[in-house]
Amino acid sequence: MRYINNIINVPHFYFMKKKIPFLHIILLAICILLTGNINAQVDKKQPENVSPDGMNNKKMEAIFKSETDELEGQLGNWQMMYGGSLILVLTDEKNNRMRIFTPVVDKTKLKEGQLEKMLEANFHSALDSKYSLYNGYVVSIFTHPLKELGKDQLIDAMRQVVVLSRTFGDSYSSTELIFGGGTEKEGEEKEKPKKKLKKM
Repeated sequence: MRYINNIINVPHFYFMKKKIPFLHIILLAICILLTGNINAQVDKKQPENVSPDGMNNKKMEAIFKSETDELEGQLGNWQMMYGGSLILVLTDEKNNRMRIFTPVVDKTKLKEGQLEKMLEANFHSALDSKYSLYNGYVVSIFTHPLKELGKDQLIDAMRQVVVLSRTFGDSYSSTELIFGGGTEKEGEEKEKPKKKLKKM
């Protein structure tokens, strides 16, 4: 702002001497001010489907009650059935974190090459949900900042976690989208999940 004031307060004869139209300098100052206002508005814009005060445990539980079956647990620690699969959700409001996961298989039952395929899938075909290990099990997991999570994003995350667990050993994918083609052989058609999730 001080820079702009300095430009405006420079005597008119200076610009005449430098052969710089004074009107152009005024227009430049206005453009700088407008750019600053636009940037401030963009920074304040909330992500789509995110409420002004953000996601929290109570809002999340309300979504679970309408979208899932057999909801059990308490605020910040739930288990439920979604699309016929068990999913677990943990949150930490103090540290603004949340995670959704479902068990896939006992890690001792992994076949040769499956661990490598999971790691490759985490780059190519497992999008917002990923494969991980927890307490001796392979799990499908989604993690995200809690407050910034929108309702539609939460529902989609539950779906991806379930789909990724079901496609283990096959396409290792959480959606139909694959970045970079993955490790699918050329000309080979990738199978889609046969079962449809409930309450989509």
